[in-house]
Amino acid sequence: MPKCPNCNKEVYFAERVTSMGKDWHRPCLRCEKCKKTLSAGSHSEHGGKPYCNNPCYSALFGAGGYGRGGTESHKY
Repeated sequence: MPKCPNCNKEVYFAERVTSMGKDWHRPCLRCEKCKKTLSAGSHSEHGGKPYCNNPCYSALFGAGGYGRGGTESHKY
């Protein structure tokens, strides 16, 4: 039985969500920054951890000078 990478408990077939090559519990697949629940295939991965595409991933790892505006859009 596979183990969830977030909580390390067994993931049963009925509750399984497969993402990033691993099996997760649905509530355990969350953005590392904002903790929003993610759906499989609609998020990005960095360092083995899931992030929501917008705004978290683009603000943290996007190109400098771009993003959602404000202070996070410029990297010095």
